[in-house]
Amino acid sequence: MLAAVASATEKNSLAAAEAPERSKVQRMEALERANEIRSQRAKLKRDLRAGKATIDRLLESPPEYLETAKVFDLLLAVPKFGRVKANKILQQVRISPSKTVGGLSDRQRGELVQLLRSRTR
Repeated sequence: MLAAVASATEKNSLAAAEAPERSKVQRMEALERANEIRSQRAKLKRDLRAGKATIDRLLESPPEYLETAKVFDLLLAVPKFGRVKANKILQQVRISPSKTVGGLSDRQRGELVQLLRSRTR
């Protein structure tokens, strides 16, 4: 009896974990979109390293393709910011390293922008 219940529960959890079927066209469109976003982010990170863009302005009003990027990864693209400094900054403003730009609260975004402005100027 217990084996039957466990088997049924296992089947239900497997069915819930599977992604819905997508057509080849849908998969190709999603792949194109993902590649475009990666290219835009790579260009943005190069601009940050070169000083053509500033992290505080990007965080204040992020472009749509940046919404799902991790704040930690963006901080690493800033000159003179390594893993240790990026982690310290995030700890100061109580932000998880796995937090995305789009997932920041108004308080987190404001404190982070203010802290970055004071450090980079």
